[in-house]
Amino acid sequence: MDTVNQSSPLTLAAGLYEKLICLASHLQSAVLLALRLTWGWQLAESGWGHLHNVQKTVDAFKSWGVPFPELNVYISGSTELLGGTLLILGLATRLVSIPLVFNFIVAYATASKDTFRELLHGMLRQGYDDFINDAAFPMLMLALIMLAFGPGKASIDYLLKRTIFDRRSEARGFPLDG
Repeated sequence: MDTVNQSSPLTLAAGLYEKLICLASHLQSAVLLALRLTWGWQLAESGWGHLHNVQKTVDAFKSWGVPFPELNVYISGSTELLGGTLLILGLATRLVSIPLVFNFIVAYATASKDTFRELLHGMLRQGYDDFINDAAFPMLMLALIMLAFGPGKASIDYLLKRTIFDRRSEARGFPLDG
């Protein structure tokens, strides 16, 4: 019989790793909260700056080749200000992540169009390095993280889920978690 000895190094390592996973999973909500607060603040601040320095931002948008620069200043500024505020609160996190993903894809396609073009046209190594070193990259990744993982337990979304949505879905026989 080829069973692994309960005190073997492999069993011990597997047990320790399982405990690490359990302990680290308790950090998820705290990390998501920290990401939401810092990123949300940065977005709200950026949106506020766009909306309170419209002409300066319009000039920058024009230099980047953004179509309809004045309209896009208001769209981008409002998206960032409202999106950042909602992220700080943890309210409509996944929903607001969608226009934020779009906002940062547009940022790549306009302000960083050469970087975007390099990546798409197969200059893989240099294009990839330029793509991930662009200022829009962490913003795009954070938007995708919030879309995929949600706000965590320290959020209004979580409270709404626990008090309203879970009860409604269970009453209809469709629990949200499983």
